[in-house]
Amino acid sequence: MANIKEIARVAGVSITTVSRVLNNHPYVSKEKRAAVLHTIEQLNYTRNMNAVHLITGRTKAIAVILPYIHFFYFSVIVEGLAREALLAQYRLILCQTDYRPEEELKVLDMLRNKEIDGVIIVSTALQPEVIEEYTAYGPIVTCQDSGERRFSSVYIEHYSAFRHGLEYLAAKGYHNIGYCEGRKHGSSSSIRQSAYRDFLAETELPFLEEWMIFDCITEEDGAAVLHRLLNMTKRPDAIIISGDHVAAGLIIEAQKHNLRIPADLAIIGFDNQPIGRLLGITTIDNQLFEMGACAFRIIHDQINGDGGPPVHLKLEYSIIERLTV
Repeated sequence: MANIKEIARVAGVSITTVSRVLNNHPYVSKEKRAAVLHTIEQLNYTRNMNAVHLITGRTKAIAVILPYIHFFYFSVIVEGLAREALLAQYRLILCQTDYRPEEELKVLDMLRNKEIDGVIIVSTALQPEVIEEYTAYGPIVTCQDSGERRFSSVYIEHYSAFRHGLEYLAAKGYHNIGYCEGRKHGSSSSIRQSAYRDFLAETELPFLEEWMIFDCITEEDGAAVLHRLLNMTKRPDAIIISGDHVAAGLIIEAQKHNLRIPADLAIIGFDNQPIGRLLGITTIDNQLFEMGACAFRIIHDQINGDGGPPVHLKLEYSIIERLTV
């Protein structure tokens, strides 16, 4: 099989020139580049990427740990990652883990074994202390706030964002406020629960345990929430929902039962998803696309620079007022 030396001999150029062409180096004349490319095709040369990785110490691949590929929250973050990865000519390896710690550890082991250049963690079941152990093998960036750690992070302050949403509802005159969440025991959801409980306690607004509804992720879950509300003896007059898809399902089902939004039930969502824009859902924009884009830029800089200290980037959020409050 042809190698770089053989290509250089046949093309009549130096080995350095062949290497530059293979690595898309700009400082090669058109004539020499054409001669090398023609020789590569003539000799049916196939690049040995394993050898390239050994020489450069780079795989040009980054693993992305995420629990579910098809949930909108995660897919928008991945979209931001993918745009930046394409610009930088890096490959993303998506690793769906279903929040199983053993599966997440398998991905981190890929970093230890030099199969990838870095890891971006969109959401995790692992404790921060476990993740920190792997920073010795390469850069890691999380898309959630884990505090001042040895790995980088990009995040919004979920406590402040949710509290802001609750304050917004209260200022609009809603005093019976429900809460709809995805995972009950997730790190971000636990923070949002604290914001909800703290706000109601401090403002002395009514609190009913049944007004906190969990395991709501899809439109169908939102429709089911509507039925739960209809069956309550006392139901909230407003609800804050940690996902516009769930809010959309609730709104569509409410129309079937002549429940007026927002006259009978005000709704504020989370994530600023496209379906929210279509249905006019008031929502909290937490910059998911930008979160993914920033996470990639951080890890790319750390891979190609001198490493440097961890970066902890807090993104701003905003309430987008539409028709449901």
